[in-house]
Amino acid sequence: MSGTLFLCGTPIGNLGDMTLRTIETLKNCDIIAAEDTRNTLKLLNHFDIQTPMTSYHEHNKNAKGPVLIAKLKAGENVALVTDAGMPGISDPGADLARECIKEGISVTSAPGPTAFATALVISGMDSRRFVFEGFLPPDKKECAFVLENLKNESRTEIFYEAPHRLCDTLKTLMKATDDRNAACVREITKKFEEVKKGRLSELLKFYEQNQPKGEFVIIIEGKSIEQLENEKAAEWKSITVEEHVAKYMLQGLSEKEAMKLAAKDRGVSKRDIYACIKKD
Repeated sequence: MSGTLFLCGTPIGNLGDMTLRTIETLKNCDIIAAEDTRNTLKLLNHFDIQTPMTSYHEHNKNAKGPVLIAKLKAGENVALVTDAGMPGISDPGADLARECIKEGISVTSAPGPTAFATALVISGMDSRRFVFEGFLPPDKKECAFVLENLKNESRTEIFYEAPHRLCDTLKTLMKATDDRNAACVREITKKFEEVKKGRLSELLKFYEQNQPKGEFVIIIEGKSIEQLENEKAAEWKSITVEEHVAKYMLQGLSEKEAMKLAAKDRGVSKRDIYACIKKD
């Protein structure tokens, strides 16, 4: 019988957030795979956990992943922890979980705190619908794709960022989202926990004058449906009725279907559209 991979959530700042189940899991598993063994050792010492550790992080995952898979196949139970929060969120824990599932190895979780969810609920931003983007991709092409999709995003958007890159990221996001309302949340659950709210330009100005400290979660307000509809209506009004209908016909629609959609876009009747394109 194979062992089980336990994805264990650890505190994101306050050690009081460590769950009893996570402590029990870390004590009873055969080995703990940690993002940074030095950082995790402090946590283990605090809770008197003696389980042996090994490192598993972005730079050694290709070599260490197969080693951990072999241990699991041999029947050992492995607990995976990140430096803070839930493994698998913006770290290589997701890769190990995916490989275990491919190999038919059981994967479960001892859940704990997660920075983006905690930041969202204390920010006061709309939490009914949101999209978590994590860190902006380092690849320029992939980053441009992400930013392009943000322009018309109606959901609340959530990003992670390190303090030394915060101002550059705020500039980038401001250009992509038309300077929307936002919040910068830092030092979550710690003594100097802070939620700073304002437009992206206001937040940028503040952090240019006050050195950013701590890890940040950036939360950006999505566009309202009304705003999107108004922008779409303005876009359609910038072209002629004939061009509007032709745009849909180029997508493979019949003239009748294209006229119907153009009428809906412009908030007029199909008869009005017909009159415009048949007036000649």
